[in-house]
Amino acid sequence: MADRHTPGDGWIYFNGSPPGLKVEIDNGSTKGEKEDKDLWPRPLARAWTLMLFIGTCLLYCARMAMPICAVSMATSFHWSKIDAGLVLGAFFWGYCFTQILGGYASDKIGGERVLFISAVSWALATAVTPLLAHLGSHTLALMTMARFLMGLLQGVFYPSLASLCSQRVSEGERGFLMSAMNSGSSLGILLAGGMGSLLLDQCGWESMFYIIGFLAGLWAFVGWLCLLKGSGVAPKRVETSSVTQWSMSTTRWMSLFKESSVQAMVFTHMCVSSTFTTLMSWLPTYFKESYPDAMGSVYNVIPWLVAIPSAFAGGYVSSFLIYQGYSVVSVRKIMQAVSMGLSSVFIMLLCGDVPFTSALIFISAAIGLSTFSSSGVSVNVQDLCPSCAGAMYGFMNMLGAFIGLVLVSVSGYLVEVTSSWASVFSLLTLVNAAGLGTFLIFGKSRRVDL
Repeated sequence: MADRHTPGDGWIYFNGSPPGLKVEIDNGSTKGEKEDKDLWPRPLARAWTLMLFIGTCLLYCARMAMPICAVSMATSFHWSKIDAGLVLGAFFWGYCFTQILGGYASDKIGGERVLFISAVSWALATAVTPLLAHLGSHTLALMTMARFLMGLLQGVFYPSLASLCSQRVSEGERGFLMSAMNSGSSLGILLAGGMGSLLLDQCGWESMFYIIGFLAGLWAFVGWLCLLKGSGVAPKRVETSSVTQWSMSTTRWMSLFKESSVQAMVFTHMCVSSTFTTLMSWLPTYFKESYPDAMGSVYNVIPWLVAIPSAFAGGYVSSFLIYQGYSVVSVRKIMQAVSMGLSSVFIMLLCGDVPFTSALIFISAAIGLSTFSSSGVSVNVQDLCPSCAGAMYGFMNMLGAFIGLVLVSVSGYLVEVTSSWASVFSLLTLVNAAGLGTFLIFGKSRRVDL
């Protein structure tokens, strides 16, 4: 990415390129000038960051609506625990299917369009969920299908975001953008919990879906009206030394996956994604069983409240270090070491007999520090293969979601068999250590898609 202009000669130089390197393209301008034009100007970047932050927040509100309303819905429709688990789990199976497709479409037609088209779709799906529930006697089947559809529609979001980031955001600022989106997800979880507390008793579970669906649809409309309509947005075409644009051939993908840096990135993302999913899934149960007298409003809120400023801090530190002259690969590894290494220290502290206050502090620190991954392996895909970042991130996220399902199930089995949470926390630490060690040894930031 171009990030420096030299006065007087008008040439644009690249990170890691020697002074005087000029890349000509067909119309007589330089490659650097073309790439610089593809990046968002600072005011537009701020507007997009705010819109994407709000969009990520609403995405997680919609995602959490069913889990929050599951108890009320189970009572209304006489669901068993197995029935409720079937409905809730359907989301993740749908979520796995559209990861690569969403990234590929974003690389081809632009992440902006895919984001807003999908947002309209999952906003509508959220709003009609109560109507489907009362449509007939097959409520369980309809809700399972609705939840699966929600996963399909939301599965394109993060791959599209990765593609968009590689197309429109400079190398030094990608970490901050992804960290801001991470903060949005934490805020969405908090808002969904708060809305559920207010709406379930007073207005019924249906109101949760109606309000979130309306807000998400409104966000998509405002975003299209203010940022897309008449803007002439087109996907950035990444030029390489041998081909005009990335070919999605099997041969090229196979050659890409032979790179040790790509393998390390994919494996590390799988580890960090699966451990985070496991923590998010089992923490309420851990606190409820280990500290039955503790208030749910405390342990369900504080860790995610800590994650919001922590994610912003990680993004700021990442950008600061890069602009101070640290190499991109060093910054990515530092962020990942904090995310998986330092957070694992706090996870291991939970293995002993600790009081509630200490457990809350350790969990909050672990979740807060884990957000630093947004400036680590999560943006490494844009370093290694920006021309197909969306599709590659989709592949990584698909594997991460699937392994997350497996790890959640294994964790439940361990608790059932051992009657101890120490085995779960030890497993999460082991997975984090494997992912971090792999990334520290084999992780790179040099492009491999040329």
